[in-house]
Amino acid sequence: MSLDRNLFTLLLTPNAAASRVDQGVSVVDLTDPSGTVYYRKRRIGGGVYKAELCEPISNTLLATVTAPSATSKHKTMELYNPTKVVELKFTGTLSFKWSFKWEDHEFEWRREECFIVRKPDPPVLVALTKEPPGRIKTSSVQILDYNLHRFDIEDRKGLEIVILFALLTFQDSSDTYHEPDTAASTSPTPANSSSTKVIPTATAPPPLPPKPAPKTGVERIAELQRGRGLVNEVSVMEEGDVKDYAKYCLQLLSDDAMLFISVCSTEAAQVPKVLQVVEETKRKRYKAGDPELHQYVLYDTQRETPQKGPRIIKLDDEPSKSKAKDYTPPSSLIVHLSKIDMPELRPRSQG
Repeated sequence: MSLDRNLFTLLLTPNAAASRVDQGVSVVDLTDPSGTVYYRKRRIGGGVYKAELCEPISNTLLATVTAPSATSKHKTMELYNPTKVVELKFTGTLSFKWSFKWEDHEFEWRREECFIVRKPDPPVLVALTKEPPGRIKTSSVQILDYNLHRFDIEDRKGLEIVILFALLTFQDSSDTYHEPDTAASTSPTPANSSSTKVIPTATAPPPLPPKPAPKTGVERIAELQRGRGLVNEVSVMEEGDVKDYAKYCLQLLSDDAMLFISVCSTEAAQVPKVLQVVEETKRKRYKAGDPELHQYVLYDTQRETPQKGPRIIKLDDEPSKSKAKDYTPPSSLIVHLSKIDMPELRPRSQG
């Protein structure tokens, strides 16, 4: 059994915890519909809690779990070939919650669901069970590979073992709590052998957890800026309100290490919006009582080499008609808002 399937369902018989007792060892087999055993879980009787998970054909030991008792809130799982230790810790207060770490990811079993924890992002569901009220008596569990494949996990086989083995130890703990005399008994008692079945299913996967609500306002502006340029550059796009862009600019300027920011247009249509953002930023800063900002403007027509020689003003020009006809709005605009004077950005005199 591997994690290459998109989804598989693990079915347990109602008496799985007492399926077979042989010389003080209770055994649970995990099989497919044809009867092929994939895993064999053995609970060793004695004063401390110990369980083993084996490969049934070669009887190779895959993992062990040990704890002072089955109901302990800290259990140590050790995997072999290669050797790796996983700590299972009860981290709930009023609710059922067990945590463990695999590679660089944090996982949590929460009663009927296992998640990859991605703080501050929402957790991602990776396994799902259905439990009766009051105790852990698993009837089925689904491992959601289509969610696991979204993350960089090198040892998927090991993770499969941890998820399944952890769930079986939770059931041992519940059985011990609800039936202490039966679970603690180590004397051999004949019983009919039953097995746990791992059955591939073609049913539709359970619905994914709801996506987080899309960000709005200044949070959306910050999201749009990620990866677009330097941290002090604000690219003004069609999406987003002028006031939200201004709030984002003020957040950047509130950092003492940020001496200036550059407000840029992403296309010609956004040039007027850049000017609106700049004016709104200055207005809000003035209203808050902060020092006035230095402003330096660069646009495409200013980057041309200026003509040398004296400037000639024609007094007999037609009133503003020729000027309006010759004027072309800039196709790009950059406005530097600085806390300090930056002489290198001042316009050069043409004379």
